[in-house]
Amino acid sequence: MSIAQVDYNGLIPNNVGLGDDVRVKRALEKWHPGYINWWKDMGPDGFQESMVYLRTAVSVDSKGWAVFDYVRMPEYRWGILLAPAAEGRTIPFGAHAGEPAWQEVPGEYRAMLRRMIVIQGDTEPASVEQQRHLGKTAPSLYDMRNLFQVNVEEGRHLWAMVYLLHKYFGNDGRDEAEGLLQRRSGDADTPRMLGAFNEATPDWLSFFMFTFFVDRDGKMQLEAQAQSGFDPLSRTCRFMLTEEAHHMFVGETGIGRTVQRTCEAMVKAGIDDPGNIEAVRKLGVIDLPTIQKKLNLHYSLALDLFGSEVSTNAANVFNAGLKGRFQEHRLQDDHKLETAVYPVLKLVGGEIKRVDEPALTALNMRLRDDYTNDCSKGVARWNKIIEATGVKFALTLPHVAFHRHIGEFRNTHASPTGELLDAATWDKKKDDWLPSSADGDFIAGLMQPVVEPGKFASWIAPPKVGIDNKPGDFEYVKIA
Repeated sequence: MSIAQVDYNGLIPNNVGLGDDVRVKRALEKWHPGYINWWKDMGPDGFQESMVYLRTAVSVDSKGWAVFDYVRMPEYRWGILLAPAAEGRTIPFGAHAGEPAWQEVPGEYRAMLRRMIVIQGDTEPASVEQQRHLGKTAPSLYDMRNLFQVNVEEGRHLWAMVYLLHKYFGNDGRDEAEGLLQRRSGDADTPRMLGAFNEATPDWLSFFMFTFFVDRDGKMQLEAQAQSGFDPLSRTCRFMLTEEAHHMFVGETGIGRTVQRTCEAMVKAGIDDPGNIEAVRKLGVIDLPTIQKKLNLHYSLALDLFGSEVSTNAANVFNAGLKGRFQEHRLQDDHKLETAVYPVLKLVGGEIKRVDEPALTALNMRLRDDYTNDCSKGVARWNKIIEATGVKFALTLPHVAFHRHIGEFRNTHASPTGELLDAATWDKKKDDWLPSSADGDFIAGLMQPVVEPGKFASWIAPPKVGIDNKPGDFEYVKIA
């Protein structure tokens, strides 16, 4: 069987020769019922029996890798899919640069690698848990289907990490795989491992922000891990990136459609001041300043996912050859960074300044800068939508010191423009910059479900094209 094809004959679709690996196959088949129970308990609430028009991977070939069909989500064919191996691949960075890529776990890096895989794996079910109630307030069947597509693919990404744990980490890996089904997003006793994955996703604008900002962090992490000298992880992440692109598409176009509907409603009503929030809200749309507040919140939460700007742990992982930089293969340097420096934003003498730090310990800062650059392109596209309507408003990314809980600025109060503030000023102004409870109540009031094919809620514009080129009135979800 070609590596590009997927074996669908067994319980677990795969292209890793699972049928010939009795130990791992049995371990995964034993894990499978617990996963299904988790999905039914914590997956999309109220839609387990609905037929959903989903794409399923049938190949890892970039040309024609998926098919579309109706399926009940608990019956979705979650698979273990690795990108094709690159013949003669070598470790591209770190102390082992140029050596043959590892096909087995290097003993001295076992604990470090296992933790990387567990953290990545933990984020996947967490986002499903965060989004499990959103189907009930979907603004259209098109959006509901996109939510469920994101959910099942996050489930598949969990399978990808669980396979690595079972295949390469023995009893420790088995225990970690069980733990991935035991933690719960936001649970006081057994929360998910990263803060952003314990936040509530109360409404669809939050969902779109999450898939734009937090899934984009996922993209950056997967890109860095796709460079890994541990070849099975590299190949796993390379294919995951194919699916992750759709998640970010859902976020970017969802926000874009929300912005478009707001601006069109303002123009039609003759409202030319975006700050006239009360008048805009009466139109049944989300005002642009509130969209900016949501952006501020989710961007700042996503920045925390990168960890501290200066990190010896990040340096150790890079040196070990386990996790590289964003698109490491395109960078023009020695890929060892033994003498290189990188500018880091730090708080120095009460001012925010750039300070050169060893590039090895500043890897988190560099990846975060790449992330910010990637985010800014999406923001620019939203602003083009606004500009095309003639409305005078521009969305912006807040300063990286704004609303931070991890890293250099965790104990700092800063405005979205980077002005340092005392606690009293912050408390007075924060509701101007972050969603207030009143903002949340207003948005929640708009979240009325629309389930008639081809119809959309008042606050969001229809998409330009349908999924799989389907017509506008296509029934993407047949609600049970």
